[in-house]
Amino acid sequence: MPDQPSLLKRCLQLLRRHRGDIESSDVSVRELAFVLIVGIIVVGTAFAIAYRFVGPAPPNHFVISTGNESGAYHLFAQRYKEILAHEKIEVELRTSSGSVENLKRLSYPDGGYDVALIQSGITTVNEENPPSRSLGALYYEPLWVFYRAPVEFTRLTQLAGKRIAAGQEGSGTRLLAINMLKATGADKPGLKLLPLGGMEAAEALVNGDIDTAIFVAAPDSPIVQHLLKAPGVRLMNMAHADALAQRYGYLSAVTLLRGAVDLAADIPPANVKMVAVTAHLIARDDFHPALVSVLLQAAAKVHNGAGIFHKAGEFPAARAGDFPVSEDAVRYYKSGPPILQRYMPFWVANLIERLLVLLVPLIAVLIPMMRIMPALYDWRIKRRIFRWYRELKEFEVSANDIRDPAALLARLDAIEKGVSQTKVPLTYWDYVYTLRGHIDLVRARLTGSTRTTIMPLPTPPAR
Repeated sequence: MPDQPSLLKRCLQLLRRHRGDIESSDVSVRELAFVLIVGIIVVGTAFAIAYRFVGPAPPNHFVISTGNESGAYHLFAQRYKEILAHEKIEVELRTSSGSVENLKRLSYPDGGYDVALIQSGITTVNEENPPSRSLGALYYEPLWVFYRAPVEFTRLTQLAGKRIAAGQEGSGTRLLAINMLKATGADKPGLKLLPLGGMEAAEALVNGDIDTAIFVAAPDSPIVQHLLKAPGVRLMNMAHADALAQRYGYLSAVTLLRGAVDLAADIPPANVKMVAVTAHLIARDDFHPALVSVLLQAAAKVHNGAGIFHKAGEFPAARAGDFPVSEDAVRYYKSGPPILQRYMPFWVANLIERLLVLLVPLIAVLIPMMRIMPALYDWRIKRRIFRWYRELKEFEVSANDIRDPAALLARLDAIEKGVSQTKVPLTYWDYVYTLRGHIDLVRARLTGSTRTTIMPLPTPPAR
């Protein structure tokens, strides 16, 4: 067994022998770390810029203000809820007295309401940037005027002095009924407008507690279906329907054709002329754009078919109403749902769409960086060697002006010592050896020696 001093001496020799490799490895790691840090900074900056264009993820819950539980608004909203549940979106329904209250709810910034169903004609928005936007028209809502009388009524003027259920306070039905009664001169002394609406008003009319009940509702509303078949109750055939539609832009003249409700029972027994407003889906201006598309897809499934007053495919539509149509809704009506949402669940498609916004610019940066980073690393290493080439070149240029051979050789020795102390990875040592050969060549020229043999080595690449 060798003695301890001999073993220690041998270990020191091995350490000195491999010291150059260890130092070169350190250099390689440092330069590689520098290049990686530069790459991370560039990619991180691109990521930060791209992230600014990525909106927040859409919520999986929103609140819709409907109407009374027996009305069409609540019925349709319930269908939306069932459809969107398959897309993992929870829709919370909150009842109200009608369109007027729904509109007020949306006007509160922190009211907690996101979407509402309202009828056209209940407001005139003159604001430059109203807080809500229309997502589109959904269907016609006729003005149903049911009455009990021994004779036929064809004009609203004939309702003067009658007991009329005109909807609850805050409902769109009441507002429209008041406007129509004023327009036709029926608002005379003795007229009683009772704050009854929904099924309560229908039952009061069937029982004879009131003379007239006015509703704004879809034809398939349970209330309308009930009164159309109720004995002793008539539906007014409005003689002035066309004139009212021409006078009020938010009204449309429609005709309920004979037998359209029930062919077997011949309901109604004759064509009935009516006026109708349009039901609109209204959302707050800050409603998430991704939810606009998926909500309109649900609305299309509910309202896209043919109805008593419209053809298949006519609704939903980007029709002008009390509010401007949302830009997101306009894109939907023009191009349909996003491509990914046509083939994937909503949450998967939305996740991919948001990731693409990030990945496209990142890929555009990563591909050039994959080429630049190796070149940067190569330049950083070679720069350690090329600076000595610059020293050697300057030495040759100034050698003719220095007459002291000893000073020249001392300066050349200093260059050679600097080269020997330069640390580079082993894969770049061929450049070091080439540089040493060139130093020997310059020294041979200075001393006039012809004994120096320089092996052919690779020509150093241009800087």
